[in-house]
Amino acid sequence: MAATPEELVDIEAIRQLKARYFRLMDQKQWDDWRDVFVEDVEIRTPDDTGDPTPIIGRDVFVDGLVPMIDAVPTVHHGHMSEIAVDGDAATGVWSMEDHLWWPPESGLGHMWGTGWYEETYRRCADGAWRIATMLLRRVRIEADGAQIFPRVVA
Repeated sequence: MAATPEELVDIEAIRQLKARYFRLMDQKQWDDWRDVFVEDVEIRTPDDTGDPTPIIGRDVFVDGLVPMIDAVPTVHHGHMSEIAVDGDAATGVWSMEDHLWWPPESGLGHMWGTGWYEETYRRCADGAWRIATMLLRRVRIEADGAQIFPRVVA
């Protein structure tokens, strides 16, 4: 079934939201980046952390991530969005790619990753769409050209 004109407007607003998510993170504009999430956001990054336990709360997530990547140059891209709107809720899947240039003492060097985001969105009281849940799944992560995810078993 074709999307209505109203749904197309919402889909574009969600695409703009995700574009801000990537840009603000790469520009380290943390106060503005915080606003792309609902207060009770649920974040899961099991392929990055090895832990399936969700992080609950925008402040917990942002305040935990900032010290890890604030000084790390990053480039994040999201592609080929699939978005479905149902009233004040929506779902989305995004292909992604990221590059992080870690400081020498980290031992990681240039990290490259690819995968996808599975997300839900909520239209908030102010009319803005925000990320309500986010699951980052990885296909591959390399550090200085060596595959680190999925883990290679010798």
